[in-house]
Amino acid sequence: MQIGDLLITESQLKTRLNESVHENRRGEFAFLLAMLSHDALDFSEFHLPKSDTKHYQADEDALRKQFGAGPKQPLAPDTFNMLIGKNNTELLAKMGSAVGMSDIKLTQCLKPEPFNIRDDKNHIPLTVIDNCELAVRRRIKNTNTELSNPQMDAVAFYDDLQNEAIHQPLHLFSA
Repeated sequence: MQIGDLLITESQLKTRLNESVHENRRGEFAFLLAMLSHDALDFSEFHLPKSDTKHYQADEDALRKQFGAGPKQPLAPDTFNMLIGKNNTELLAKMGSAVGMSDIKLTQCLKPEPFNIRDDKNHIPLTVIDNCELAVRRRIKNTNTELSNPQMDAVAFYDDLQNEAIHQPLHLFSA
């Protein structure tokens, strides 16, 4: 079996998974499953043809007020400052010894600090990118087709669901 590109969705395999189960090729089945993307948003079920439906959209501020949630923690500060963390350790040490850890936690809940020091997707640390799967790395570099609107043959997908062999019970034989 030869596959030309990176495996992302099970629709790229067509009926290979089903055939490997029915022909008792456990190694190939496990290998194919391991090669698929682990991101749930890459599954074929999330890329079916879109229909026109009207969704109720609630305002985030209204939902926070309704459920009594605290303020939203920002991803990054509005302005970038290289010296943003210069005195944080000294300040935390003074606050921790003076008022205790509970006051630091309360301050974080009432006025949450940003997650990151800058809001720029071009400044993702290399250690984070190296920990990602190949499909995610490719998506970051924008070298692949957009997964938000992939080319999928929906008719063939539904025809595969009508295939009798898929609905037969699996008979696993001991090797």
